Amino acid sequence: MEKSEEAALTVDEEPISATPKEVAAERAASMSNKPICSETSKRSDVCEVEGDARLQGSSQIIFLPPSLTDREWKTKPYCRKHDPPAMRNVKEWTLKPFPGDAPPPQCSVNHTAPALVFSISGFTGNLFHDFTDVLVPLFISAYQFRGEVQFVIAEHKSWWVSKFALIFKQLSNYEIIDADNDDRGTIHCFPRVIVGLSFHKELSADPARTPTGYTMAEFKSMLRKAYGLERPRAVPTGDQWDIRRKPRLLIITRKKTRVFLNERGMTDMAMSLGFDVRVAEPGMSTDLSKFARLVNSADVMIGVHGAGLTNMVFLPDGAVLIQVVPFGGLDWLARETFKEPAPAMRLHYLDYHIKPEESTISQQYAADDPVIKDPYAVHKRGWNEISRIYLENQNVKPQLGRLRETLLEALKHLPHGRHGRTEHD
Repeated sequence: MEKSEEAALTVDEEPISATPKEVAAERAASMSNKPICSETSKRSDVCEVEGDARLQGSSQIIFLPPSLTDREWKTKPYCRKHDPPAMRNVKEWTLKPFPGDAPPPQCSVNHTAPALVFSISGFTGNLFHDFTDVLVPLFISAYQFRGEVQFVIAEHKSWWVSKFALIFKQLSNYEIIDADNDDRGTIHCFPRVIVGLSFHKELSADPARTPTGYTMAEFKSMLRKAYGLERPRAVPTGDQWDIRRKPRLLIITRKKTRVFLNERGMTDMAMSLGFDVRVAEPGMSTDLSKFARLVNSADVMIGVHGAGLTNMVFLPDGAVLIQVVPFGGLDWLARETFKEPAPAMRLHYLDYHIKPEESTISQQYAADDPVIKDPYAVHKRGWNEISRIYLENQNVKPQLGRLRETLLEALKHLPHGRHGRTEHD
């Protein structure tokens, strides 16, 4: 029996070890007055039961003893409950008492580890949403179990699970249960079930709210272990730094929208500052292990606001992230998605704000059009218009002299900036 399942009861001063079922029943009794589901978060509901929980994945039903609840609870286990388009294809799960006076559904499989049920529908397939809607919340919810947790995935997509398999293996010691394709009628019995993942902020884990105070530093450490990343930090201590090594700049490129129109000029200018420059475009079919190693080799990463910047999770501690913010009053979006998460990932953050003359928007609209003159008036039309105008139909051409100053600022955060590479200034 696992230590976590041990308990001692005293009868005539003789200790007796309780069975896992008895321990679960005791926990269930302590939870009987608590709501099954916490629905206070704007982003996700989390339902938790301890006791004799019986899960039927093909029907999205979890049966509970009447002692735990006398009502049904329904939830969609994906972290965008505020976003109807994202939730449209997420199936609803029902937690309900055993039916009437009939015996409870018979167990087909008995598990000793708790179950964690979540969906990979929604906006998964976009790297930002892969991490902020699923993988970071999964870390927040699962890391406390140190591998002793059983994942039950709804809306299972084999290609997606394969893409992030190395992360799943860091968080769970068990084969994933595909809820949708589980044999109809199969009943999985668990001592504890959690439905839904805990969400804090975009790409963030708040140590004050994680079960044992773990942070994004542990998340990055887990990623380094999962992908065999060699550089824990960009700024070595003592005499470990090889002065002959050039600082590496990784330019995240795009091909459809928010494209750098002067990528060649940016590369040449960065090389003149002493950077070893690499240019790469991540995509849905990108080998994540290979791309993670490339990102981990960088000291500075720059890209226009978009999903590609999510690769910041693979940067070594002390590296610099530069977000190029498209024109259009998008400071709030840049701040929430990448600027605010950066410090907890132990990254330096800089941004470069595109001016109208550096954007193709200036060629599409007159100077006195609200799109250019008053972007916040456009914002009042709603997200679809913001996205259509400023994200889907804008390419950028940063002014090289101005961008040079940003790259010089980035160098100051690296040992190169303090060890004689000022001849390029």
